[in-house]
Amino acid sequence: MKLIRFGTFGKEKIGVQIDDVNYDVSALGVDYNEQFFEEGGLERLQAFVAENAGKLPVVPTGTRLGAPFARPSKIVCIGLNYKDHAAETGAKIPEEPIIFMKSTTALVGPNDQVVIPKNSQKTDWEVEFGIVIGKKASYVTEAEALDYVAGYVLHNDVSEREFQIERGGTWDKGKGCDTFAPMGPFMATADEIPDINNVRLWLKVNGKMYQDGNTSNLIFSVPHIVSYVSQFMTLLPGDVISTGTPAGVGLGFNPPIYLQPGDVVELGADYLGVSRQEVIAYTQG
Repeated sequence: MKLIRFGTFGKEKIGVQIDDVNYDVSALGVDYNEQFFEEGGLERLQAFVAENAGKLPVVPTGTRLGAPFARPSKIVCIGLNYKDHAAETGAKIPEEPIIFMKSTTALVGPNDQVVIPKNSQKTDWEVEFGIVIGKKASYVTEAEALDYVAGYVLHNDVSEREFQIERGGTWDKGKGCDTFAPMGPFMATADEIPDINNVRLWLKVNGKMYQDGNTSNLIFSVPHIVSYVSQFMTLLPGDVISTGTPAGVGLGFNPPIYLQPGDVVELGADYLGVSRQEVIAYTQG
């Protein structure tokens, strides 16, 4: 299944995408949140869709899409998880996964605007393959890790490089600004992807291709990442782990290229759809 949420920001309804058509399933009476995933919501949703085949209301074309799940308890990210990206930033290949957190208040819909933060000069892009956790995971083994995955999602890990790298401390400051986590257009359940180790992902800015990678080049695989992160924190249903970005980020160019107001970022991944974000300047509001 492909799960969507649609409507006004903060008041989204739930839906599903079937054969590229979006349907309203809000009559199920739930949201795609921690409780939904924890209490067998995917199975109930599948049954509901089957029972109402041919009767589900169609979501009008042009309706805003929100993130395909409610705000999770946490967004965990893995840094420098593609060899080519580590090389372009001049970083050493990590011996263990690098973990940082992205604030949940950064979460927005797949086609919402990205706001360049106040005092930012170095806002960058990163297309990523995201993992959505389906059940509580603590100290899970790599062999069982995929049993804890509900599905996958397209993520633009927008990053402010000065905040991240030049201002001391952890990376989190450059990762968690408002609008810095566009996700969607949908969450694909795990059965939608035939091989998670062979998913192409790409990103364009103003029509020019900058990133074109594949999960086959991950340093640390999806099962390894889920298991590894669960050794350090309990993963809750609905949590997201973003697995890193391939080469082609703005920071990696000489001179670097950073996002400017008016730029348009388009990104996509096999089986996970396409998203588009217009970049705007921060205004006091």
